[in-house]
Amino acid sequence: MLSLFISGDVEKFVTVTPKRVSFKGIAGQELTTNVSIIPEKKYRFKILDLKAKYGMNISYSLDKRKYSDIGGYVLTITNLKTDKGVYHDVIYLNTDSKIQSKIKINIYGNIMDKDNNTAKKGKS
Repeated sequence: MLSLFISGDVEKFVTVTPKRVSFKGIAGQELTTNVSIIPEKKYRFKILDLKAKYGMNISYSLDKRKYSDIGGYVLTITNLKTDKGVYHDVIYLNTDSKIQSKIKINIYGNIMDKDNNTAKKGKS
């Protein structure tokens, strides 16, 4: 059996904050979050387009932002699910970078029923 060991430093390509989006709320409640995407100076890139894997329970938009002297982006994601349930989706950001051509943002939703939530609060 042959073993291979590789060592070295891993350089950061981009800072994504938060790394994943989690929506938790009551049906009918507005849930929106912003994700900042900041390229490292050494690896500047442009986002060419973006696409959701499913896109049924979310809407999203991308805006350019300037962070100090570095260009970046803000991805705004909004929950569209109006009934009780859970979901998962992924937004893919396609870049012009040869190092990392795709950035992946995971989205999780846990929407609770409005009526059941109100009834539980009223009981003691």
